[in-house]
Amino acid sequence: MGNNAALWSTNKYIRPFAIMLGFLVLFGFTFIPLHAITKDGVYILASAFPIIAGWLLGLRLGLLFWLLHSALLMILAQTVGSSFHEFLSTGIFSFTVTMVITCGVGRISDLTKNMHREIKERKSIEIELKRYKETLEEEVVKRSKELIRSNELLRQEILLNEKNTEEKLNLQASLKRAEKMEAIGILAGSVAHDLNNILSGIMSYPELILLDIPDNSPLRKPLLTIQKSGQRAAAVVQDLLTLVRNGNINFEVTNLNTIISDFLLSPEFKKIENDYPGTTIQTNLQPDLLRMYGSSVHLTKAIMNLILNSMEAMVKGGELVISTTNVNLSQPAGNYEIIEEGKYVAINISDTGYGISKINLDRIFEPFYTKKIMGRSGTGLGLAIVWGTVKDHGGYIDVQSQEGKGTVFTLYFQATTQEVLNKPSNQEFSDYCGFGESILIIDDEKLQREICTSILNKLGYTVKSVSSGEAAIEYLMNNTFDLLIIDMIMVGGIDGFETYKRIIETHPHQRTIIVSGFSESGLVKNTQALGAGPYIKKPYSIEKLGVAVKNELGGNRNTVRNQIT
Repeated sequence: MGNNAALWSTNKYIRPFAIMLGFLVLFGFTFIPLHAITKDGVYILASAFPIIAGWLLGLRLGLLFWLLHSALLMILAQTVGSSFHEFLSTGIFSFTVTMVITCGVGRISDLTKNMHREIKERKSIEIELKRYKETLEEEVVKRSKELIRSNELLRQEILLNEKNTEEKLNLQASLKRAEKMEAIGILAGSVAHDLNNILSGIMSYPELILLDIPDNSPLRKPLLTIQKSGQRAAAVVQDLLTLVRNGNINFEVTNLNTIISDFLLSPEFKKIENDYPGTTIQTNLQPDLLRMYGSSVHLTKAIMNLILNSMEAMVKGGELVISTTNVNLSQPAGNYEIIEEGKYVAINISDTGYGISKINLDRIFEPFYTKKIMGRSGTGLGLAIVWGTVKDHGGYIDVQSQEGKGTVFTLYFQATTQEVLNKPSNQEFSDYCGFGESILIIDDEKLQREICTSILNKLGYTVKSVSSGEAAIEYLMNNTFDLLIIDMIMVGGIDGFETYKRIIETHPHQRTIIVSGFSESGLVKNTQALGAGPYIKKPYSIEKLGVAVKNELGGNRNTVRNQIT
């Protein structure tokens, strides 16, 4: 049943013909009875059937129905004996009306169908547009969020690239600066080694002669002048050795506040103050400043050079501020170089001088690079010494300067919570004299052997000297000594390390002191690792050598290593 209904409702051919057939059958069965009752009524009905069929079926099917209806009407009219005139008038009337109605209704039907179709299409389009609009709005919101997120990621990436580029440039500049300083340091170290050997005679012989002449001797003043000149020259050589940066300084727990306070009370600072009377100095030292590992001597020299540099920058007077503070960095920082995160003690030295241009700022720590008058303002090594000292202490430097307004130097050193140890007091001459103990000097330079022999004889020791490591090894085959003094660098033969290494094969407990005109190096450390005692840098004073020998013979090596630097 359902299938028949569906077929009926959907088949566009069966339905119209079924209507036509129904009308024809209905007309055929009703014509004769109605004709008997009312002749005029039957022809009116005959005219009405095509009109109704035309209105229901449309123009084409209406005409088809009219033809079929007319044929049926003619047959029926002849059957009942109607005239041809009646048949013809009924056919013409029904044809005319059918044409008018079917054309008009068809047109209206077409228009109506088109209108309904257009309305349906418009509604469909409106629904589709509404759906597209909603989808478009959602897509716009989605794309906007994606665009905002992409822009943010792009901004972060640009910032990260800029930061990475800046860090890369800073690292490249730091590496270039470090390589340049290392090359200069190696050259300076080689020169310093030779100069130290030369200065040994200038410093040591006046000291030996002064021990033998009376206080009122006219030679005392010239000898003191020679000795002082030698000490000043040795200080310059020490500055050169600072540039070598072997990192082999003897460190101890110290406090920057103490170092600064002691320097501000020193004769060196008083002289600086007198040379620059128009400058005022202020200090702001943090009371609870943390301690650090360092060499007080080297740190004092670095602070002195920074203060002197600031004083010279304030040609018309100004204000110098020295301050210390504890610094805790949770992430890398710094302008001049990258300062890693950690706990630091920092010293700031700021001035109101003429400042440093950006072009010169990258070169201020190079040795002998200066805009001042050489010879009048020092050796040109001041800031280079600061750099070397800070790097030897594992620290960092930050510099901020503006031309015409001044400069701020900030030094950062790793902090420690350990306490400062008390230093031993100075000893008298008799405290480090010997009692005839035997000492063998091993040095390739005749002058050095003679100087060391003279000092040790003066101190009461029995001394023998040889000119090479090979000679020492051979001599020790049949002789023993209480102490050896070995030069680390010997030309034309084995060095001090190899000499000591071979000697302890036959004399495993031999006490030894290491001397050299060069900065303490890995070679010295390796020799000490084998069992050798303290290292003494040439040129040395009578007291320095005497204390080292006395303590090494007495077994107090820790005291010696703290005192000999």
